[in-house]
Amino acid sequence: MDKSFQLHIDGEFCDAENSAAFGSIDPSTGVARTQMPKASTADMNRAVAAAHAAFIEGSWPALNATERGKLPYRLANLVTRDAVIIAELEIRDTGKILRETMAATGYVAEFYRYFAGLADKIEGATLPIDKPNLEVPTRREPIGLVTVVVPWNSQMFLTASKLGPALATGNTVIIKASEDGPAPLLHFAKLIHEAGFPKGVVNVITDFGADCGRGVHPELRKEPTGSPKISGQGLFG
Repeated sequence: MDKSFQLHIDGEFCDAENSAAFGSIDPSTGVARTQMPKASTADMNRAVAAAHAAFIEGSWPALNATERGKLPYRLANLVTRDAVIIAELEIRDTGKILRETMAATGYVAEFYRYFAGLADKIEGATLPIDKPNLEVPTRREPIGLVTVVVPWNSQMFLTASKLGPALATGNTVIIKASEDGPAPLLHFAKLIHEAGFPKGVVNVITDFGADCGRGVHPELRKEPTGSPKISGQGLFG
């Protein structure tokens, strides 16, 4: 397997279980140009456990909103730096044209900058009530583990529209890159790592949804009282 493409689980890069892999097809030739890691149910369970733990303990929940917003802003700068690399990977994987992909990648960075700035501007409200001497405040809280399933077309853009708000509001995330062209997101995982997100906050895997998602351990689907919720049914199928 091409070691330049690995899963990103719990802050570390790794091969899939048993070094399982599948061919990534070059649309211009119809021939596999490289190998991609094929995540198993066990890999998925590790990612779920890591994201779940990162939400309830460690440095991520200890960050205040302003501190949390600095990380996606740093990520935006790295996306800008690697825009050409990401665009070229997406071209090879999906057959899109360079002009379109370069423009979209630049726009992706702005998504992360926007949500980085939003992180410390999320407000609650005080609701009117018909009882004297009482106030009813509301407070917005993260829901917990969010799963992001991205189709093959415009993976970076579609990831940003989901990952940006999830991080700004304090959630942890598992991204499933499309098996039809995962290279851009597997490279993106390197930028997540470089940006300094705490381990387990953002995990990136790739495989066919039915293979890696339907067997997620039932204990990791529960939502016990006082614990973070897990968003995503299945988780990928």
